Amino acid sequence: MPGILFVVPTPIGNLEDMTFRAINTLKNVDYVLAEDTRTSSVLLKHFDIQKTLKSYHQHNEHKILNTLINDLINGSNIALISDAGTPGISDPGFLIVREAVKNNIVVQTLPGATAFTPALVNSGFAINQFSFYGFLPQKKGRQSKLKEALADTKTLVFYESPFRIEKFLNDVYAVLGDTRKLCVCREISKKFEEISRGTAAELIQAFKLKAPKGEFVIVVDTLNNEPIDTSNEQTT
Repeated sequence: MPGILFVVPTPIGNLEDMTFRAINTLKNVDYVLAEDTRTSSVLLKHFDIQKTLKSYHQHNEHKILNTLINDLINGSNIALISDAGTPGISDPGFLIVREAVKNNIVVQTLPGATAFTPALVNSGFAINQFSFYGFLPQKKGRQSKLKEALADTKTLVFYESPFRIEKFLNDVYAVLGDTRKLCVCREISKKFEEISRGTAAELIQAFKLKAPKGEFVIVVDTLNNEPIDTSNEQTT
């Protein structure tokens, strides 16, 4: 009988965000796939989870995929975690989930921490519809992808590093000017969590006064600061 692939979210900052179900799942699988085994070993040790960790990241996922699928087919239960948050959301995970589905292997994705959800809710913007873009390309295609994204009138969500947040805001200002508000969330759920709101120009000035640190989620308001009208949509 085939095993189960468990996709297990891990805390994005505060370890108390780990769910009881996530802990029990990690304790009962045959082994755990981790984006960085050094980072994940700290997590497992904290919750007294004594399981073998195997490395699974963007540089080796294609190479070891067949071995993992064969383990699942032969009855192994495997948990997939990333360094923080939900695997597959701007982290490795899509490839093995897709292959498991192709092979009729049960995939159970546990609910849990992911950075964009609290950022969206905290923004105060309309979120009945939104578009998630994650990290933009670092070089090739970055400008065209950003312009394409900013043409979207829905609420928008981006991830960015502290090394590129100022460039990101400058690029947004070049396209939008001050036509849409932004909410920039830093270090969500961590000790120094911080929320900044304003236009791109206002946020650019703010970061000139205080050097950016930590990981960022940027939420861009809808074009008209109103929810997208879905009254004419029908469910089927």
